[in-house]
Amino acid sequence: MKIAIVEDEYLASSYLKSILEQQDILQIANITVLKSVKEAILFFSENNVDLAFMDIHLGDGKSLEIFEKAAVSCPVIFITAYDAYAISVFKHFTIDYLLKPFEEQELLEALIKFKKIKDSFNADATLQSLVAIETPETSKIQRHFLVNHGYKLISVNESEITYFAASGKHLFICVNSGNSFLYNNTITEIINCLDPFIFFKINRKYIVNRNIIKEVVKHSNQKIELILTVPSLENEPIMISKKEINNFKNWLDQ
Repeated sequence: MKIAIVEDEYLASSYLKSILEQQDILQIANITVLKSVKEAILFFSENNVDLAFMDIHLGDGKSLEIFEKAAVSCPVIFITAYDAYAISVFKHFTIDYLLKPFEEQELLEALIKFKKIKDSFNADATLQSLVAIETPETSKIQRHFLVNHGYKLISVNESEITYFAASGKHLFICVNSGNSFLYNNTITEIINCLDPFIFFKINRKYIVNRNIIKEVVKHSNQKIELILTVPSLENEPIMISKKEINNFKNWLDQ
């Protein structure tokens, strides 16, 4: 059996390759590691494998581009650091995913699933699922936010937003100019409308734009502070929720 790993992070691909080489669920003859969309397109244009592991976000693009420019006819197990991408699109029995950072047992379970369905694999379902992952939720992403400013209504573009902040029962949109606008929504609801690559909910009060993070200060393993390029809403220290620390690290690493 031949396997391809499409992953641009050396440690991630090495970790995955190591487990594959040691497991006894599948008899693997060859493992090819591909580090970019460009490299993967060239490879799949001339080669076939029995199974592929693909990171959804690569340094030079997204996995969807590989499917658009080369004939990938094997089952694919997707790898992602974002829960937002590991959604209901994986309902197709031909698809599985690994959410970074994954444990060895999770990979082994994915291999067992592959072993069960490989004989009834449908390549078209794979492509449809990948399209659903990459494009779609983007249709639900909100890029503009209508706010009141005096007697005017202003449409704030996501690129202008430094962070969303909850204060009492109110939600504020803070922008590059230093202004803040009251917005009719909640932290819990608005996070589901934002681009998960750009914005991250670090605690119950703040959703921050990655571009305004100046420093990440580690006071301890369970106490991490963000220093932003702009003042916080109430000039308070901005701390990352303990339960979000690992997810934040993965998000920032993309």
